[in-house]
Amino acid sequence: MQSSKLHGSRGFTLIEIMVVVVILGILAAIVVPRLLSRPDEAKVVKAKVDMKGIEEALGLFKLDTGFYPSTDQGLKALVEKPTTGLIPTKYSVDGYLKRVPVDPWGNNYVYLSPGLHNHNFDLISYGADGQAGGESFDADINSWELD
Repeated sequence: MQSSKLHGSRGFTLIEIMVVVVILGILAAIVVPRLLSRPDEAKVVKAKVDMKGIEEALGLFKLDTGFYPSTDQGLKALVEKPTTGLIPTKYSVDGYLKRVPVDPWGNNYVYLSPGLHNHNFDLISYGADGQAGGESFDADINSWELD
């Protein structure tokens, strides 16, 4: 009786294994490119979130001081009290940010005050290539275009 059970069970044929390998290859060809593009998408999202945080810190700075930091003072004014330009008389002891932020690609955010697009300030990340303009992940991320 045992021998008949062994005869009834069989392994996979070479064709069945090849069909499974082909199906896995097709799935990999579809899924892998999507997974590889995710880090760039995540960096764009992080830049937008960072910019919103910087905007919040700039709002708190203005609330305390009555003005936004000048372009010359830059985002450093959110970390330590400015010593040049218009010096704030009221400034948070801890500052408004722990450090001067950089974008997810390691480049400095561009800060302009007064801004060219927004009357108060403009905040820009030049994207993956670190240069003005560009397309796709090299495109600029601008504070005046954020949702």
